[in-house]
Parts: sequence; C-alpha cells; structure tokens
Amino acid sequence: MAEVSAFIGLGSNLDDPRRQVSTALQELDSVTSSRVSAISSLYRSAPLMGLGVAADQPAYINAVARLETSLSAEALLDALQTIETRHGRVRNGERWGPRSLDLDILLYGDARIDTPRLQVPHPGIAARNFVVYPLAEIAPELQIPEVGALRELSTQCPPTDLEKLAE
Repeated sequence: MAEVSAFIGLGSNLDDPRRQVSTALQELDSVTSSRVSAISSLYRSAPLMGLGVAADQPAYINAVARLETSLSAEALLDALQTIETRHGRVRNGERWGPRSLDLDILLYGDARIDTPRLQVPHPGIAARNFVVYPLAEIAPELQIPEVGALRELSTQCPPTDLEKLAE
C-alpha cells in the first residue's frame, strides 16, 4: 500500500496528562510501517460539556501529529487502540468522559470512511478548537474533505478555554 498522511489527535486528562501525551507521541513513531513527520505544540483545553458529562473533570492536554503510514485506516486504528490500552485506557462506553489517553484518526489522506468503528474525517473536527489550532499549526494549508480549508476553520472556531503550552 502507498504511504498516506494521517493526522492523529491526542488527548489526556488523567494520570499526568502531559506525560501521557508526550509518551504517546514517541510511541506513534514506533507504529509498524509508520513514522511521525510533524507534531504540534501541546495545548490545554477545557473538557467538552454535554448531556451526562461530569462537570468536574480536569482540563485536557491535547496535540496533533502527522503520521506517514502504509497501514490501512483500520490497521492504524488497531495500533492506536493498542497504545491507548498500554496507557491504561478503559473503554466503558462513556462519551467525553475522563481518560488516560485518547487517540483519534482525524484525517487519513483524503479518504472518507464511515463504518461502525471509524469515521474519517473525524465528525467533530470542525467544532473542536483543541483539534483545529494544533492541526493548523502543523498543516495550515490543509483542505479537509467535506469541511473545507483549515485556515477558514481557525477563524470560525474561537480559541475559548484553549491555551498553547510552553515547550
């Protein structure tokens, strides 16, 4: 399979989130048939609030990485879930709950994928400033399938409760 640029969103708000994300970024570089080609700064963001979401969650640490890979999207998802498990992630069906590590395939080349297991582009990409700003940092000219220019998204998605962290 030819190499594809995949963009991976990383987030954590449990068990030393900054270390969780930093370690996961290193582990991404060891995924079979893949290599990290760009990493955003780390950002601190407020947890998503919604129906049934605990209001007392700690803030998240987020980043985005570009991964050059020859894995299929499904094989890449398997590799990401293995990393999450190593970091203590327990999938209990709770959406937007606290987690030791969350790795999402935001984009997989220009593919559009809609299966019960995987949706690409990630359905929340346009509305989540903790994705838009780190993504714009490493790929400002990116065109997102079905969404449009990333540069325009960053003007429409305010950086409310988002803080770029020092190195």
